[in-house]
Amino acid sequence: MWIAAGAGARAEAGRDRSVSRHDHKRIGIAYMVTAYAFFLVAGALAMLIRTELAEPGSELLSQGRYNDMFTMHGSIMLFLFLGPFAFGLGNYFVPLQVGARDMAFPRLNALSYWFYLFGGITMLIGFVTADGAADFGWTGYTPLSSITRSPGIGGDLWLMAIVLTGLSGVLTAVNIVATVVAMRAPSMRMFRLPIFTWNMLVTSILVLIAFPTVTSAGVMLFADRQFGAHIYDPSTHEGVVGSPILWQHLFWFFGHPEVYILVLPYFGVITEVLPVFSRRPVFGYAGLVFATRSATAEGRTGASIARHNAR
Repeated sequence: MWIAAGAGARAEAGRDRSVSRHDHKRIGIAYMVTAYAFFLVAGALAMLIRTELAEPGSELLSQGRYNDMFTMHGSIMLFLFLGPFAFGLGNYFVPLQVGARDMAFPRLNALSYWFYLFGGITMLIGFVTADGAADFGWTGYTPLSSITRSPGIGGDLWLMAIVLTGLSGVLTAVNIVATVVAMRAPSMRMFRLPIFTWNMLVTSILVLIAFPTVTSAGVMLFADRQFGAHIYDPSTHEGVVGSPILWQHLFWFFGHPEVYILVLPYFGVITEVLPVFSRRPVFGYAGLVFATRSATAEGRTGASIARHNAR
């Protein structure tokens, strides 16, 4: 009897650990800790860059290493810190604020985190390759990022990281939208949601608009580099001419909504913190909600903004 009871207790403990691995709080903390670790790496790169620029003629970094660090600093801050840290906050607080037990898809939530982690590691692995990390700038403009002008494997690792982190962002955004729309407490109408949850909902919608574009652009550039797809190649191949400008249009279709994706969650944090410590309710709740929702409409104009930025 004791043996059977012990086996049952171990099985129950195993189930508890399995559930806790998918708990939204643990995943949210994992996102934030990992993002902060990447932030420290980006900060170290920034210090090296600023040290190199402190005095004219300084030779702390070679030209190639400087380009590596400039590219990776921007890429880490954009793809591995600001957005993922906000998603960590969303993972932790959104279910609590809407009265849900967990995210809508807990296992998908865990998978999203692993895509993000492995994407970040893939990007950083470029530093230990023979030719160094990607060195064509965080915007990855073609033809500078083509296999002809940037032949190192660091560029390919950078593209793989963009695809993995982009996929992670899309899956997390789907989870947040589903949680807010379908898992609210029965008495919680949309206009009773906390401002932070509204901001995360709008941010997730913008992610679903923007991230598939940059992910697809990264896949096409990887195909250009490794399989000779010539999508961004301006020279003629069997009567077909690619366009380097296409990358700029696709990147800035992502890049302009990304501005709102990076800032809206932190606006939501401020809007939650100030009323608590001032002991006053939020003034103009409806106005704040509609102002946040207008960012979605702004994100939908990404095609025209992309054309402007690509000029």
